[in-house]
Amino acid sequence: MTLLIDPPSWPARGRLWSHLVSDQSLEELHSFAAAAGIPSPAFERDHYDVPEQRYGALVAAGAVPVGSRVIVTALHAAGLRRRLGEALGPRRPGRRLLRPPRLHAGDRVAVVAPAGTVPPERLDAGIAVLQSWGLHVSVGRHVLRRHPRLHHLAGSDAERADDLTTAWTDPATRAVIAARGGSGIHRLLDSLDWTALAAAGPKLLVGFSDVSALHEAFAQRLGLVTVHGPVVCSLGEAPHEERAWLRGLLMDPGSLRWDGLDVLVEGSADGVLAGGNLAVLAAGLGTSVSRPATEAIVVLEEIREEPYRIDRMLTQLLRAGWFAGVRGVAIGHLTGCGDPRQVRAVLSDRIGDLGVPVLAGLPFGHEAPNLALPLGVRARLDTAARRLTLLDCPLR
Repeated sequence: MTLLIDPPSWPARGRLWSHLVSDQSLEELHSFAAAAGIPSPAFERDHYDVPEQRYGALVAAGAVPVGSRVIVTALHAAGLRRRLGEALGPRRPGRRLLRPPRLHAGDRVAVVAPAGTVPPERLDAGIAVLQSWGLHVSVGRHVLRRHPRLHHLAGSDAERADDLTTAWTDPATRAVIAARGGSGIHRLLDSLDWTALAAAGPKLLVGFSDVSALHEAFAQRLGLVTVHGPVVCSLGEAPHEERAWLRGLLMDPGSLRWDGLDVLVEGSADGVLAGGNLAVLAAGLGTSVSRPATEAIVVLEEIREEPYRIDRMLTQLLRAGWFAGVRGVAIGHLTGCGDPRQVRAVLSDRIGDLGVPVLAGLPFGHEAPNLALPLGVRARLDTAARRLTLLDCPLR
């Protein structure tokens, strides 16, 4: 493996720049750049932009001087050349998002606790499931912490944000999976280094419940497909169907569909999947990471919210314009949310007049089976077939 650098001949921001690349792997490139003190925001898709003042030091550190054409040829030969459309970054609502690579046996996945406190025995059981799939599991330093005053949080905001950032920016990490949901992720979003997260490249993010805040933020800031699916602490006690579905989605994805759904409003529609936990989505309104449901098929789930509170949250989303331009809605588990007849009445009253098809009974959310959904992928909602179907393979 060789690190290559071209002469500083590219003008920008009042000085000349070089491009630093690897001829085989981004992991090698990131490791070399970190050792040389090149900041992560300097990474752009498949190379680091290096100011002319650093050129000599990088050559002395081992980078091989070559011409610019050699740089491009080496990137193409290694399969590392990335078009602008393949880079992480904001994409307008309604567009398909960038698909991360699927997992393979031997890959490393990182477990972090960005929200609530983590029961050690349930964490261990979930890690054992991941290891049985041939994955290597690393656990964030603060996963088992507890906030000294706010006992609903797994450590301080800084500790939880540090674990997430460290895991995501580690070149060896292929996926980051939340240990559990709970509450507290909205507290982290404004302090995350989105430039560094984007520079790390596309990876898998998995989780549900409060992790919906991260799903929405990663879609808005990084333009990345994420997986709304079981957290680590639920894997140990999850039914076989749920574990097998998640493993298949992460490691051997194909065309997925969810059948046998209930029809609330008839019709059919295509759109990009978006959504998650209703309360978390409503709590994000008005923030920089809230992403409207324009041209999307929205999936929603909830737990222990009475019908009048579901009414209030849907009304909030409607009044804020979050549903404007939505293509369809699929309702998942509404666990412990009171009289099902009243819940259905609220749903019909609040979203039945959107003029889009609505299905209920999607098997995802806070009860079994919680079948993983890839957000940011095109899907078709068809009430005649009572089915939600992915139109694209969710991962590369």
